Amino acid sequence: MARRIRSGRLGFTLVELMIAMAVISILLSVAVPAYNKALVRGKETVLRQNLFSMRTVIDEFTYDKGKAPQSLEDIVQAGYLRKVPMDPMTGSDRSWKIIMEDASNAVSQNEPGIFDVRSGSDKTSLEGTPYSEW
Repeated sequence: MARRIRSGRLGFTLVELMIAMAVISILLSVAVPAYNKALVRGKETVLRQNLFSMRTVIDEFTYDKGKAPQSLEDIVQAGYLRKVPMDPMTGSDRSWKIIMEDASNAVSQNEPGIFDVRSGSDKTSLEGTPYSEW
């Protein structure tokens, strides 16, 4: 690639440098969106796993104790989870949207508790559904 210029120095011409920069920019314009999409897919996978785990633990707690938990901290204190998992879409373990039981359908009529948990994010998934509906 390098050529000798009249003075005896080695170097690249301006055209060669421009072509190299154009090729690099084209490669980056393809790679960056694919990388960002892979990051979002990873976060979505973590969110699905966290939701599955918390829903399973809520059901186990309800079955074992005869009443639904009043908060996510109740599950942690009872030893079903080490800590409340982080919502990967919001980056916080305090942003979970908690769905409480309907008092008429609750296991314990006196103390309706957590029925379901969802993401507190207002963003939309790659599939087009809001994370708060998962």
